[in-house]
Amino acid sequence: MRKNKLRELLNEGEPSIGTHIHTTWPSIVEAIGHTGVYDYVEFVAEYGPFDLHDLDNLCRAAELYNMSSMIKVDQEPRGFIAQRAIGSGFQSVLFADCRSVDDVKECVRICRADTPEDGGSYGVATRRFSYMGYGGGDEYVKALRDIVVVIMIEKEGTVSNLEEVLSVDGVDMIQWGGSDYSMSVGKVGQRGSDEIQAAERRVFETALKMGVPPRAEIGSVEQAKRYLDMGVKHFCIGTDISILYSWWKENGDGLRKVVMDA
Repeated sequence: MRKNKLRELLNEGEPSIGTHIHTTWPSIVEAIGHTGVYDYVEFVAEYGPFDLHDLDNLCRAAELYNMSSMIKVDQEPRGFIAQRAIGSGFQSVLFADCRSVDDVKECVRICRADTPEDGGSYGVATRRFSYMGYGGGDEYVKALRDIVVVIMIEKEGTVSNLEEVLSVDGVDMIQWGGSDYSMSVGKVGQRGSDEIQAAERRVFETALKMGVPPRAEIGSVEQAKRYLDMGVKHFCIGTDISILYSWWKENGDGLRKVVMDA
């Protein structure tokens, strides 16, 4: 089975750097791989269209550059999408919209082997992560144990029960979601308010205290500082569609002004 780079970094207590993509074009993953600076690519499947063939091809592209791969899955059908993504070769799963401790426990079960020891729901499946073999052996089970389970902390229920969520065996990393959280507590569009920012800090500080690595999503290098000051070591920077929009907007505006003034 292939090595899980993100799992290895977490086990060694080393930092990690990822980036987001919406597109399903594998050449984008290859371009990211060519930079040689990213540990993994996160496909934010919650936000864009895809099919099962896309999942296989994205993982193939990541593997060419020894990168790990993460998928962000919808609230429903999270079980189907997560297990098919793991079968395609995704080595970590980011679960959105968890509202309770039971939700979080179910997310862990989805990714773990259906054995008495692991208590998961992932059975034996002939998928590419097991090299199309029948699977079910010790290496197969270990690969499932190595899947990095990441939980979005973005709903009132998970913030209110944060310590219990962080105590769930098998939660490997958490990610703050300020936009969803502000909506869930009746503060729509106020993710930058003092109240929401205080909740974010409590989430990060509590996770660090309890030994569950938090990951920060940032749009620029400068934004990393305040998280580094907290002790955060895991970051995911930039999103393809936002990067393209910003370039098109800035340079399109600039060119239009130059052309109109000529």
